[in-house]
Amino acid sequence: MQLLRGPLGAALGLALLLSPGVQAVEPFSLGLALAGAASALTGLISYPRLYCYFTECCLQRAGARTGAALQEDLDKKLFGQHLVKKVIVKAVTGFLNNSNPKKPLTLSLHGWTGTGKNFVSKIVAESIYEGGLNSNYVHQFVSTLHFPHKHNISHYKDQLQSWIRGNVSACARSIFIFDEMDKMHAGLIDSVKPFLDYYEQIDGVSYRKAIFIFLSNAGAEKITEVALDFWRNGKKREDLQLRDLEAVVSVSVFNNKNSEHVKMCVRVELESRGYIVDEDIVTRVADEMTYFPKEERIYSDKGCKTVYTKLDFYYDL
Repeated sequence: MQLLRGPLGAALGLALLLSPGVQAVEPFSLGLALAGAASALTGLISYPRLYCYFTECCLQRAGARTGAALQEDLDKKLFGQHLVKKVIVKAVTGFLNNSNPKKPLTLSLHGWTGTGKNFVSKIVAESIYEGGLNSNYVHQFVSTLHFPHKHNISHYKDQLQSWIRGNVSACARSIFIFDEMDKMHAGLIDSVKPFLDYYEQIDGVSYRKAIFIFLSNAGAEKITEVALDFWRNGKKREDLQLRDLEAVVSVSVFNNKNSEHVKMCVRVELESRGYIVDEDIVTRVADEMTYFPKEERIYSDKGCKTVYTKLDFYYDL
């Protein structure tokens, strides 16, 4: 009997030589047996579940399974945020159950520092990928860390679009988390907007299965006011509905973005005087400006003309 060539042949030959009583096998039959074994081995290696047992794959858990894991984690770890639990679970589960979504899932979480925005985004990531924030398919950006310099905004835009395009090309179910949205330079978010819309493809890439989560302090004050009003009127916190917050938060966030132009004026004035830009003072000066209409406070009625006089109040210039 001829031994097979190569590593597999050598191993089989050694086994046959060391096993007394093994009867000779016809070459043709042996060839069929080995071909069958090789085929089965190839099938096992290529089977997604077995392959993904050893390495992370771009395969989301089934929607029902993700929803159950998400609900369980939120119930165990998140307190006093009944609206977040309800909205997040329904949105994520429904999105994952949709095999052909028309647009990416976009979640915007607002509130003061410490209310659980980052915590919730972490739980969402973990419900889809076991690695959570450490997964190869979850990408987190912090405005003040990754996009710190205003003069680099054009570079940031190109870089951000390239990151998103590359990661979604590698995994359609990529998750992008943007923290400190209220501190992001005006205009930078415009580079992300095309990926959030109803386009079937952009330059040959579909972004419809991706998930974008935005975290911001904007609207926090209004959320607190509404919650306090409920308490003062003898209503339970759990009686708050999403409709009670959507309008006031939307107006607050909109105003915050429009006041960004005033903040830009403050920063420029500080830099022209040779001072380090203090974002706390920038915000305080912008808040002290007068806006119209009176209720909505959308536009600065004096533009940037009074910025320099207000800065005199904070600095001994």
